[in-house]
Amino acid sequence: MMLSRGRVVSGLLAVALGVCFAPRAFAHAVLVNSTPRVDATVDEGQLSVDLKFNSRIDGARSRLYLAGPDGKVQMLKTAPSRSPDELTTKIATLPGGKYVIRWQVLASDGHITRGEIPFTVR
Repeated sequence: MMLSRGRVVSGLLAVALGVCFAPRAFAHAVLVNSTPRVDATVDEGQLSVDLKFNSRIDGARSRLYLAGPDGKVQMLKTAPSRSPDELTTKIATLPGGKYVIRWQVLASDGHITRGEIPFTVR
């Protein structure tokens, strides 16, 4: 059976439009907001950490680490999230210095993404 050129073009156009305008079912987790913010300066004391992503993450398989001014890295225990796209924790009293929160999350698409949030405690 021979298809007309117009039907082939119409079919290809429909597929292309479907691919271009279909909502993304899966996406890597991208950090969209954080407390503290990148390069923020915070006061000494307890620090609440809240990371919000653009998609659902697997909180049980995601990790937060804190690198201190001395270079030592410690894993942070995350708290139960209010939302499936967040990681939260509280850090006990931090003395002054430069710190980095390192995050690693498993997104709903099965991919791991990582990032860092440097900040200073005064």
